[in-house]
Amino acid sequence: MKRPLIITDCDEVLLHMVVPFREWLEESHDIHFDMRDRGFAEALRHKDSGKPVERALVWELLLGFFETQMHRQKPITGAVEAMGRLSRIADIVVLTNITERHHRPREQQLAAHGLHMPVHWNQGGKGPPLAAILAERQPDVALFIDDLGQHHASVAEHAPNVWRLHMVGEPEIADKIPAASHAHARIDDWAAAEAWIAARLAEGPAPEISAPQNTQGASA
Repeated sequence: MKRPLIITDCDEVLLHMVVPFREWLEESHDIHFDMRDRGFAEALRHKDSGKPVERALVWELLLGFFETQMHRQKPITGAVEAMGRLSRIADIVVLTNITERHHRPREQQLAAHGLHMPVHWNQGGKGPPLAAILAERQPDVALFIDDLGQHHASVAEHAPNVWRLHMVGEPEIADKIPAASHAHARIDDWAAAEAWIAARLAEGPAPEISAPQNTQGASA
């Protein structure tokens, strides 16, 4: 019997991202980031004009943040401790949407917080790279954690037997993001999430269902 496998996102699951990103934009670029807007196209606006930031510049700013400001990211409350305890019953890998050149810095960033685990990078939907990880490791049961609904939909399509937990660990935006319809549960705090994860891993593979029904869990 092979150990269970947890595949987790990083930003807003293990580490805060949008708050330090907002602070950096305010301090260094005179840009206001209204986190109540779910789309970056409207959320980032120049302070002097109030106009939305150009799409090309948004991508440059995101890259700039990961190039120079990853030290600002701090762990989500309870994440490091929960990962430590869960590592006793499961292998854990990180699947994060970054570029290849940020792969090693992300590993170093997580290790600095005591999170020593393999990091896989990708851009776009996480279903295909997650399926590749499963094919390599062949776990008996696997569980996926992410803050973005589109990644749960992608994983549901490419690896339907994987348990899917929707977590938004940033309290400033958690109550503004609806539960992902393709996730099996929505839990925004690690105390409740850890218990749910352990219970699902003990159950075995998630049942295949054509339209996953979300169950709202405890939230921060």
